[in-house]
Amino acid sequence: MTLSPDPTLTDFDRDGYVIFRDVIDPDLIAEVSDHVDWLEQQHPDVRPENLGHIYLRDDPFWVRLISDDRLVDIAARFIGDDVALFASHYISKPPFTGRQVLWHQDSAFWPLEPMEVVTLWLAVDHSTPENGCVRLIPGSHTLDTAALRERTDVENVLGAEIAVDVDESQAVDMVLKPGDVEVHHPKIVHGSNANTSPNRRCGLTIRYIPTSTRITADEQPYPSAFLLRGDPGVNTYQPVPTFDPARHFPHRGAA
Repeated sequence: MTLSPDPTLTDFDRDGYVIFRDVIDPDLIAEVSDHVDWLEQQHPDVRPENLGHIYLRDDPFWVRLISDDRLVDIAARFIGDDVALFASHYISKPPFTGRQVLWHQDSAFWPLEPMEVVTLWLAVDHSTPENGCVRLIPGSHTLDTAALRERTDVENVLGAEIAVDVDESQAVDMVLKPGDVEVHHPKIVHGSNANTSPNRRCGLTIRYIPTSTRITADEQPYPSAFLLRGDPGVNTYQPVPTFDPARHFPHRGAA
């Protein structure tokens, strides 16, 4: 695994994001890509940008992926050694029709107390400006969490946007290749354009929390809460699903 640019905590504290290159090997990324295709076949009525935890919580391959030591080791650099999963979500933008994600801060949406959480964005495909890569406003994580406003006049993934003006001239494109990981702060202002290219743009968001962060949602245990490392802390967790070849995505090591 190589790091570019040098993703120290100092960089993260200053900019609100860092990039790790070549985290996940090509063979596993190929399986991840097949997993996305399989999920789309299983849920043909669901937009591929919306393959969230309700479709993944009983999915042994997904749990194996978010538990991968290479990913959890990165998360631990930012949140400490006691690590749990809060949520995870494939955002797969199909060629030509992939929807935009309007400017927002993740912290405006999440039932977490305190808001100690880090997002790892695993690139499944090449992610470029042409196919709708993530765009960030460096340093915006130092702002307070702003209100949201509903946006239904344009097609978009979240149905909402941040209720303040965003200076898009300050945006930085997260250009990634398969297996790269971009890490960002829950308060950084970010979004992505629509995919008008002939190439799919898929990434997996993974939201890791220290086990001292409480998930305050009414449903407990939270559907995508899994203990991954260390002390269980303040939450209850889902059991790791057992592979069933009749129901689950076939993958290496499934047996």
